[in-house]
Amino acid sequence: MQTSLCVIVPVYNEQFLIEDSLRRLTVLGASPLLHRVKVVVIDDGSVDRTAQSIEHFRTTVAPNEQDKFEWLFRRHETNRGKGAAIRTALLDADTDLTVMHDADLEYHPRDLLKMIPLFEQEGADAVFGSRFLPGEFRRVLLYRHALGNRLITSLCNCVSDLNLSDMETCYKMVRTDLLKSIPLSSVDFRIEAELTIKLAKRGARIFEVPIRYSGRSYAEGKKINWKDGLLAVLGILRYAISDRIHVEDESGSQILARLNRAPRFTKWMADTVRPYVGDQVLEIGAGTGNLTASLIPRSAYWATDVNRLYLSDQRSLSQNRPYLRVAYTDVTKLESFPLGQQFDTVVCMNVIEHVEDDAGALRNIRGALRDTGRAIVLVPQGPGLYGSLDEALGHVRRYTEEQLIAVGRQAGFRMVHLLPFNRAGVPAWWLNGRVLKRRSFGLIQIKALNLLTPLFRLAEPWLPLPPLSLIAVFEKIGEAEAGQTGLPAR
Repeated sequence: MQTSLCVIVPVYNEQFLIEDSLRRLTVLGASPLLHRVKVVVIDDGSVDRTAQSIEHFRTTVAPNEQDKFEWLFRRHETNRGKGAAIRTALLDADTDLTVMHDADLEYHPRDLLKMIPLFEQEGADAVFGSRFLPGEFRRVLLYRHALGNRLITSLCNCVSDLNLSDMETCYKMVRTDLLKSIPLSSVDFRIEAELTIKLAKRGARIFEVPIRYSGRSYAEGKKINWKDGLLAVLGILRYAISDRIHVEDESGSQILARLNRAPRFTKWMADTVRPYVGDQVLEIGAGTGNLTASLIPRSAYWATDVNRLYLSDQRSLSQNRPYLRVAYTDVTKLESFPLGQQFDTVVCMNVIEHVEDDAGALRNIRGALRDTGRAIVLVPQGPGLYGSLDEALGHVRRYTEEQLIAVGRQAGFRMVHLLPFNRAGVPAWWLNGRVLKRRSFGLIQIKALNLLTPLFRLAEPWLPLPPLSLIAVFEKIGEAEAGQTGLPAR
């Protein structure tokens, strides 16, 4: 299976090496694995003759590699750092995969071809080329520098719970859609730690392959020194506590990512609905799969969403779980539902409040159910609580009990159970969304929610507050009864 690759090449003061470094990349054109290679060269404000060397390459070599290659050349007028150069070049990435390549001659582009198959064969989200795994060869020098790399890698592993052998490697190949969905802020070499930690927090499937490494000495022009090592440590500590791992989008991904920092709350939700979940399950709006992980295993479980980045996260969860399928499903479009499948349970949490035609969405859910199948639907309660948080999340409405029962009946369901959920959350939602007009929760608030969830669960039946959410357990009306009520039969 062929794929496409974007190679980002940040350059700073490499007038003697840049042409040979770029010329090495032409080896990728002979690979049957790639049908397109896009190389983005970003001169990060070089003050030597690097710009002239790049121009010479552009006019002499690049035109001869047009079958698979596309060459783009960008420049910063002043030196802004490796991270800034990568972020600029990433704007031009429109391929399946993206990798970074240094402008010196320490790395061997042929090794990139060993990394590509893992994305298809192992469902990788990212593949790192390790200089420290046993490989064909590596140049022997700079023990203290290598020791510093290992110490920094160990610290990064501690905060990310990974077991990488080489975090600082240049060769990090990542699925482009995932990479562009991560908000990167580093302008210097701290981008290596930032990207690694944020990939880990996104639950990415990361692999390593051994690569060859021809390191150079400081006399030969090596630029990284102890100051960069110190910055890397500070970067690791900074990104260890950060939960800014999604760019802001219409799906409210950043808010949902922050809510994922409260796993006890998700477990409470799963424990509430689990008694009503059958063995053949379709989950609509599964997000990044937190609830899914709490409800599996089942004989068959389909985790679906409209956000394709969420689907990628879910595919990581589906590895080695043959009963778990991942698919795109839009609750407003019946044709997007899994074809030929009938389920005894549809789980739909925090979805129908996002669509204009909620009755139509529920009718589509009804169509995916077997006779007497159940739909478990969670919606926000209380129109009076509607505020800035609802707007940020794309909520069209909040429901009363009567509205939820009525829309279910309109779609061909009878209410079996109506469960109030999370009374303790009402004051915080009202304060943030109605009074303070915030569009996201603070990290401290989410950590407090996670810490206090066991107490909230115990106090739930006794709190004199309306619930923040309603969970409806609907039962599908049979075909004969549907005909009597004027509902369309399947």
